[in-house]
Amino acid sequence: MTVIGQDRPGLVDAVARLVVEHGGNWLESRMCQLGGEFAGILRVSVPADQEAALGRALELLKAQGLTVVARASREPQAPEARRLARFEIVGQDRPGIVHNISSALASQGVNVEELNTECVSAPMSGETLFKAEAKVHVPASCDMARLRADLEKIASDLLVDFTFEEIPS
Repeated sequence: MTVIGQDRPGLVDAVARLVVEHGGNWLESRMCQLGGEFAGILRVSVPADQEAALGRALELLKAQGLTVVARASREPQAPEARRLARFEIVGQDRPGIVHNISSALASQGVNVEELNTECVSAPMSGETLFKAEAKVHVPASCDMARLRADLEKIASDLLVDFTFEEIPS
């Protein structure tokens, strides 16, 4: 499920309480506050006979300013052989950095698992710096050297510092 709303204390508890009340178990989540908004994605398990009731209870959270979208998940398919890599970008902020990098990744079938970005003030000059960290799954069919070269070319064109490394499995 996804959870979105204006940040305030008790949002996670409101969802967790409903999960427990319906016999469920919190399995995993990623949550954060950004720009005054709270957003999270989470997986829970709940007995089949409680799914509909939990869904109705989650809908009632709208009255508290919390939007919840829940759907049943399917059993995951066995993943194809792939490699894990990470990269970092740091450079002067400008429009299009994320688009340029994500286009290069998508063109080679690379899936973004995690992406964290922020704009910060440079220590000495005060200019706005763009920083990005990503963890990606690279399919076995992808030429890692070509991917690295494509990303390094984009980084060079954008005048940003770029590091890329394969994460050993």
